[in-house]
Amino acid sequence: MHEPVVGSDSGFDAYSPTQIAERVHNAALAKARLPLLSLVMLSLLAGAFIGLGALFCVIVFSDPTLGFAVSRVLGGAVFSLGLLLVVVAGAELFTGNNLLAIAWAERAVTTGDVLKNWLVVCAANFAGAAGLAALVFLSGHAELNGGAIGGTYLEIAAAKSSLPWWSAFFRGVLCNVLVCLAVWMALAGRSVTDKAVAILLPVAAFVAAGFEHSVANMYLLPMGLLLQAAAGEPLAWAGLARNLVPVIAGNIVGGSVLVALVYWVIYRRPRAD
Repeated sequence: MHEPVVGSDSGFDAYSPTQIAERVHNAALAKARLPLLSLVMLSLLAGAFIGLGALFCVIVFSDPTLGFAVSRVLGGAVFSLGLLLVVVAGAELFTGNNLLAIAWAERAVTTGDVLKNWLVVCAANFAGAAGLAALVFLSGHAELNGGAIGGTYLEIAAAKSSLPWWSAFFRGVLCNVLVCLAVWMALAGRSVTDKAVAILLPVAAFVAAGFEHSVANMYLLPMGLLLQAAAGEPLAWAGLARNLVPVIAGNIVGGSVLVALVYWVIYRRPRAD
């Protein structure tokens, strides 16, 4: 039997950890049952939302007057815009949807349901993020700050493309532990303010630490490729795949195994009377 869901009904209190697990389970069921068109459209939005957070972050990173720690932490703080848009405005984000594993562990959804959701959401996230990159490129945004923003995009893309696969994988694991914890804690909140506070520090931490978020990279790497093309340089398409494949795998392990399944064992695993 599952433990009973307990906690205050007061509108001023956060949901308890047991209640959060129940809410994540219910959300996972709803996500797995979304009609395909709705799932695709919401996933396109999520890719664009995370891209907007990455855009905001690059503006901070392009300022050479900021010290290393200030730049990283402030960049991470503004990047949280992306996840806040996903959680509050509503969208389907691949990294957050790794929490579907909690419903899979209860056999409430099938392996096929989970894999279909992840495949559709990941592909549409890429389309939304890369589409935003094309719009931002055409807007001339990269020319701001004397071209420093464009230079920062190129530096970020080059660094991500050259990561050894094991570094990319483990950075992906650590990133999505923090992202899924941010989503988990946001579900404890009863207001937009609660959700913003819950999201801010975990997201700032993963950006400041240099961990790898697959959907953010789906914006940053195409942006680098577009700027390379504009400069007449050869396009490093292989670098995009070399980064995304291990980062996606790491994100899945971090979110589904180290967050969803761990909390399933703690709060949702069937117990004898």
